[in-house]
Amino acid sequence: MNEVGTLGIKLDDTFCGRCSICSSICPYDAISEEPKTGEIKIDTEKCQFCGICYSACPVKAIEVIYYDYDSLLKRVEASIIKSKADSLILMCRGNSPPTCEVEDILKIGADNYVPLRVPCVGRIPPQFLFKALTIGINSIIAIRCEEDFCRFKDGSRINNQRLLLTKQVLRELGYEDDRLRLVTYARKAVYDTDKCVGCDKCVFICPYEAIEVEDFATPKVNFEKCVGCGSCALVCPHLAIQVEGFEYETVSHRLRRYGAAIEELKSQDKSPLILVFCCQWSEFSILDHPEGLFNNKALVLEIPCFKGLDPYLVIEALHVGFDGVLAVVCSNVDCKLEEGYDVAEQNVRMLYRVLKEMGLQDRFAIHTGSPRTIDKFVEHLKSFLEKINTLSRQSSSTSLTFSKGGTSA
Repeated sequence: MNEVGTLGIKLDDTFCGRCSICSSICPYDAISEEPKTGEIKIDTEKCQFCGICYSACPVKAIEVIYYDYDSLLKRVEASIIKSKADSLILMCRGNSPPTCEVEDILKIGADNYVPLRVPCVGRIPPQFLFKALTIGINSIIAIRCEEDFCRFKDGSRINNQRLLLTKQVLRELGYEDDRLRLVTYARKAVYDTDKCVGCDKCVFICPYEAIEVEDFATPKVNFEKCVGCGSCALVCPHLAIQVEGFEYETVSHRLRRYGAAIEELKSQDKSPLILVFCCQWSEFSILDHPEGLFNNKALVLEIPCFKGLDPYLVIEALHVGFDGVLAVVCSNVDCKLEEGYDVAEQNVRMLYRVLKEMGLQDRFAIHTGSPRTIDKFVEHLKSFLEKINTLSRQSSSTSLTFSKGGTSA
């Protein structure tokens, strides 16, 4: 890949003690030791930026741009002051909704908490938890992925070991066990059998063989195999199967709300307005701080994976008034849901054909990003905005009435 840009992770050799903890714990074999010199090196092409090495380094020789602990603690402290919350809920991206609303996961009413969403809870070290308990947090709940569904391979296992160790230390210090809780959760497909017509499209499209044919019945979802990628949802003609937290109506509702605000935004600034569909693993900065994206020249919608990018929603975004749509996704090599990348590519090829027929093909683009580099997305977004700015604003190109499953004049 040979990424060019400012790296989001680096190792300071002057602090490194050559303990090799980072290389032994890296899930991707991205850290190695030079046999002759003993120097530790990070292979940024292999690195997936899970942050587990950063959390394990005893001398802080590894630095990261996103989710460093000083920044996380400041965020927690600010939330405590603002909301008077006394509970901290740590969540993986892979199992938490974009809104950070966790009541459905915990099955309790939890309205007084600080939500902290990170790429992997496996990157949270015990010292962070100890510190949180000294600044006003009375209880901590860590929501980790099931081990077989961890997007960073070993993150859930590492988190489980660390939390058990932390609980033991807290117990010896006199803390009660309920001060630190561990909840295991994995986002799956949601299946409404009443809507299913038995077409079996989901069976054939699922890259993980998680949907099984049933004789004289609707298909069966094998939740032990389902990873929540969203491929099945895109082919279901009746919305009978969707990804929890990313249901079509949920995303479409947000899109319609954006559309209602477009006219006001454009009245304040005549520059083009674009929508960014962002995979939750490809670009951290815009998902954490969407409000600061180029002074409202772009709005953001999160998707669970490239395979969960619904082509229809791209067309609908142009229909409601966006001047362009940019999809920010992982490359094939970096995809956290490794199987079925070809499904996403097929969907995009179909989307381009439809957009070409509508004369809108230049208003959609894909950027394969990675949090390894912190400025490549900014460069691509600027380039895309410049391109959109040069295109004529032909409102008649999108003056169609759209419905799921087809279009009509």
